[in-house]
Amino acid sequence: MRIVFVVALLLLAGCASAPRETRNACAIFEQRDGWFNNWRRTARSVEREFGVPVPILMATIYTESGFRPYARPPRTKLLGFIPWKRQSSAYGYSQALDGTWERYQRETGRWAARRTKFSDAIHFIGWYHAQSHEKNGIARNDAYNLYLAYYSGHAGYSRGSWRSDAGVQKAARRTTGIAVSYSRQLRNCPD
Repeated sequence: MRIVFVVALLLLAGCASAPRETRNACAIFEQRDGWFNNWRRTARSVEREFGVPVPILMATIYTESGFRPYARPPRTKLLGFIPWKRQSSAYGYSQALDGTWERYQRETGRWAARRTKFSDAIHFIGWYHAQSHEKNGIARNDAYNLYLAYYSGHAGYSRGSWRSDAGVQKAARRTTGIAVSYSRQLRNCPD
C-alpha cells in the first residue's frame, strides 16, 4: 500500500514541474505522456476543437511560461529592494490574467479549470486563439499575429498597440520560430 502511495506521489510531483527539454516537442511529449497524463493526446484534442495547430499551442506556452505550471511575472521592488506587487495577475502555463481566465470559465462552462493544469491551460490557449480568429480575423495558423493578439488582447491588437512595442514583436517572432521548429520535430516524432 505504501509503495502505491509513493509511486502516485512521484507521478503527481512530476506533473507539477516543467519538462526538462522544452525546445523539443517530441521530448516534451515523451516526458509527459503516460497513462495518467497524456499531453500529446490533450494537445491534439484542442487542435481538433479549435483548429489551432499543436505547434502554435505549444509555442505559446513555451513563450509565456517556459512550461512552468506556477509561473508568475516578477514582483516590482519598493525602494529598489523590497519585493512588492506583481506587474499583472498572469499565472500558470498560459499566463492568463485573472479576468480573462474568469471569462474563459464563464463562456466555456469549465468552472473547475486551473491555470496550473496543462490540459486546462492549453484548452484556454486554443479557445483564446480561436477568439482571435473570430474577433480579429487572424488565421488559425498565423503564429506571429495570434501571439500579438494573445499578448495585447483583442482590443489592443485591433488598435495596433503592439506596433510600438519592440519587446512583444520580438516575443511574437520567437513564438513563430518555436512553432516552426515544433512543427518540424512533430513530423518526425515516434507516436
